[in-house]
Amino acid sequence: MAKKAPRRTAERILEVTLELFNRFGEPNVSTTLISAELHISPGNLYYHYPAKDELINSLFDRYERGLGELLHAADDVRDVEDAWFFLHTLFERIWAYRFLYRDLNDLLSKNRRLETHFQQVLRNKTRAIKALLDGMSRSGALHIDSRETEATATSMVVVLTYWLSYEYVRDPRHALEPESAQHALLRGAQHVLQLLVPYLEPAQRAHLIALATAYTPASGS
Repeated sequence: MAKKAPRRTAERILEVTLELFNRFGEPNVSTTLISAELHISPGNLYYHYPAKDELINSLFDRYERGLGELLHAADDVRDVEDAWFFLHTLFERIWAYRFLYRDLNDLLSKNRRLETHFQQVLRNKTRAIKALLDGMSRSGALHIDSRETEATATSMVVVLTYWLSYEYVRDPRHALEPESAQHALLRGAQHVLQLLVPYLEPAQRAHLIALATAYTPASGS
């Protein structure tokens, strides 16, 4: 059997950079630390990514592509259970690139490209949530006045965007560590869907409560 080709250096750099950014936060990770973690020279790192912003932009491009593919799944949401798993999957994607959300305001203030592209991310999330609301409305799972759809979708996107910031504030030492992921994502999905409670058909409301009870640990909040 032929040996697998070694991973390209550029790919390894991005993988390690993402791990370090997620663990320590982007502002706390230098290119010197990245090259040391990879056991390569700073010159080798700069050959592939001449500036730290290029690392950030490359990681963001990956996040944006994957997010775009995922958001299309909102078109297939018809009930609370569909919405629950769609949102949990969406939070998983956000978690995988959580450094973007942990340091969002700082990153946007320093990186013009990220600033403009993240605005598009918000628009795409809002369109997806509107599609989710439309699908659930057409199936009879919820009843919402069209005049309330925009504000409800925006509120849901706000929670999606800043949920990890809330998690971080409530427990800075542990919230963004890998072992905290499952609880944080389940709480996030629950709180986004909680915004739909006033509009849900009674059986769907009961099902949401059942899902939250089944999937959220008793110690969660």
